[in-house]
Amino acid sequence: MPLRDALSAVLVMVLWGMNFVVIDRGLAGVPPLVFVALRFAVVLLALPFVARPAVPLRRVLAVGACMSLGQFGLMYTSLAVGMPPGLASLVLQAQAVLTVGLAALVLGERPLRVQLLGVGLGVVGLGVVGLGRGGSVPALALVLCVLAALSWATGNVLVRRLRVPGGLGLTVWSALVVPVPALGLALVVDGPAEVGRALTHLTAVNWLSTGYTAVLASLVGYGIWNRLLERHPASDVAPFTLLVPPVGMVTAWLADGEVPTPLAVTGGVALVLGVALVTLGPRWRRRRRAMSPGVPTDGSVRV
Repeated sequence: MPLRDALSAVLVMVLWGMNFVVIDRGLAGVPPLVFVALRFAVVLLALPFVARPAVPLRRVLAVGACMSLGQFGLMYTSLAVGMPPGLASLVLQAQAVLTVGLAALVLGERPLRVQLLGVGLGVVGLGVVGLGRGGSVPALALVLCVLAALSWATGNVLVRRLRVPGGLGLTVWSALVVPVPALGLALVVDGPAEVGRALTHLTAVNWLSTGYTAVLASLVGYGIWNRLLERHPASDVAPFTLLVPPVGMVTAWLADGEVPTPLAVTGGVALVLGVALVTLGPRWRRRRRAMSPGVPTDGSVRV
């Protein structure tokens, strides 16, 4: 990969890693589901300029219900009830491990042995993170963040099952399923009075955070990411996502003084290693097969 494209991938990881602290700031005074609705309402402004994925719209909306509405509704709520943004950037990466498990159950895809090892290591790491989260992190916040990762993983599997093209088109068009349902849920959960108060008292911080998450994290981030995937094999591009947790945790440390417990750090390292095995395992296997073409394969399918 040329240096320019590698630096572009790193830029996207920085945008996505910083996103957690930005979201946490923007939640001040705004119910999480209202904030989700605002973010994706802004994303929808790009609708006339982005081609719709070449599949029936209902498939795009089905993916969006999990990958956009479910993931971000749960994640924003997790942050609102006390999940530290740095820790959230780490726990959300469990989606890679969960995707492998769901793909095996739903799609019948057989993961490689190294990916199974990564799944096991990721599950153990996630458990250690839970045990070492510290007294300041409510259990509910951690559970909601894990459910957000599960919702993301479910969206990944739906993309495969329904054969929906990914990239910027999916990001923008799947946003159709977010603002109205999110606002409706907010009216039920928070009440009309609180929703009305939030929408009529939005601050500069709320708007700046919305702009960052919608324009930089979603449109610019996925625009660059989609271009990289068009130019290079996914196996060369996907490993860059391992940079998101370190960027997120460093940003939270600099912005909020967030320092995870030693046990949480240990679990986080195990989780990231598990994600690395899941992500890089197929690539390592292909390289080994290329070096030893006579070695028999086990017929496993990459997830």
